[in-house]
Amino acid sequence: MSVPAFAELLERLAFTPSRLGKLALLRQWFATAPDPDRGIGLAALAGELKLRAAKPALVRDLAMARTDPALFALSYDYVGDLAETIALIWPVPPGVNMPPPDLAEVVEALESTPKDELPQLIAGWLDTLEASARLALIKLITGGLRVGASARLARVALAEWSGQPVEEIEEIWHGVAPPYLPIFRWLEEKAPRPDPGATPVFRPLMLAHPLEDEALSALNPGDWAAEWKWDGIRVQLVAGPGGARLWSRGGEDASASFPEILAAMDFHAVLDGELLVMRDGQVAPFSDLQQRLNRKAPGPRMQRDYPAFVRLYDLLFDGTEDLRALPFTERRARLEAWVAREQPARMDLSPLIPFTAWEELAEMRAGARAASMEGLMLKRLDSPYTAGRIKGPWWKWKRGTQNVDAVLMYAQRGHGKRSSFYSDYTFGLWRDGPDGAPELVPIGKAYSGYTDQELLFLDKWIRDHTTNRFGPVREVERGLVLEVEFDAAQKSGRHKSGVALRFPRIARIRRDKPAEEADRLETLLAMIPG
Repeated sequence: MSVPAFAELLERLAFTPSRLGKLALLRQWFATAPDPDRGIGLAALAGELKLRAAKPALVRDLAMARTDPALFALSYDYVGDLAETIALIWPVPPGVNMPPPDLAEVVEALESTPKDELPQLIAGWLDTLEASARLALIKLITGGLRVGASARLARVALAEWSGQPVEEIEEIWHGVAPPYLPIFRWLEEKAPRPDPGATPVFRPLMLAHPLEDEALSALNPGDWAAEWKWDGIRVQLVAGPGGARLWSRGGEDASASFPEILAAMDFHAVLDGELLVMRDGQVAPFSDLQQRLNRKAPGPRMQRDYPAFVRLYDLLFDGTEDLRALPFTERRARLEAWVAREQPARMDLSPLIPFTAWEELAEMRAGARAASMEGLMLKRLDSPYTAGRIKGPWWKWKRGTQNVDAVLMYAQRGHGKRSSFYSDYTFGLWRDGPDGAPELVPIGKAYSGYTDQELLFLDKWIRDHTTNRFGPVREVERGLVLEVEFDAAQKSGRHKSGVALRFPRIARIRRDKPAEEADRLETLLAMIPG
């Protein structure tokens, strides 16, 4: 399957907003694309295509050598996306009449071509392609695909196309490398299901639905267990004779970012838990954990200053024994026995909260923010561990959100469909400056929460009220108030304001409120526990 055919898939995925529409496009790709191209496309969409590095700077330098640098800079400033700018501005020399490359050809050539010959190879491909296919090629080789199709969505499409349960696919996914030929042969009933053997593969997590307060009255307290919803990130620990892996909730390998946890996994089990930073037995704020996230090789100082820890929730496998079909009470008993027996380093057991009435839990939930908790988890005592978000067995009863009225300070273009819009917003609150006059200090950045109509308004307002430019970023007049909603505020030494927000989003645009009446930094500081 040629690069233009893959480009058509990417373009249609990017401009298809509905999940069902994206699934239909992916099913068609699996049904019509040949091997190994369909597997290469699947790996690219899932973010698991590990090609030999072709840095964005290499492609940028190729384009700048063929165009006027000033024109390139102006085009990049307007478009806002490097790959899209190159795809549009690339001048095709006359007389080029070569067939476009296949995906397999691209992958093979990138792996086998000497580094000093890569520029000529890539330039030759770009010369043969139309603009949309050039964009797809650049995104493919630099790893920048953003079309709203996650790895999970791709696996769901595989399940729908083949008729196999998505849980069956997910349990072998990490045991087979791209282009996934054994998986496709199994799904087409041409070979048995691949056996990952002792490979430390990811098992899909069991997820919870949000619980509304009024729904509690329909539940019998005696049927439920409660525990804290810790303010970290959900992880799965898999260890055994085939090695050890630390997986994120989405099935991404986080092992390299937390080597001290990996070193402590000298057991044979699959565990569900919450990754935290822990000091002297106390859970640190989420902002401390953020220091560790996405660090591929944290050094000794980082590990010392931000020590990682896992609070265990559940035991899925004890050795080779699969416990997921057991009720929660039995799995919990097995987990308690396992922790007592193994005494794993850098891990402990998430305690259950004793209660007899919902009013008791409601009172505890009311104090969750002061205790730096996200809220509570409710789990049916008879619930098996079932992959996915099944309504009923597990509920998450989160603390309420918080809000401040902040002033828009800076804006930046987004990515993908939003690359032509100023959709990423930095906002701030007032405080007294060194001379006593009020000044704005940034407190966060958000790029969600608003409607398409509000995006159009914000984009036009930003263009009409720009006071300065810093590359792709525009500074704007201090005249627009945004109501910002967030889950929690925490102290942070990394930010000028001294505050970091957890999950900020735009709740509404306060066109009715003068900027000078926006909230002060002291208002936000007062929301931080302690």
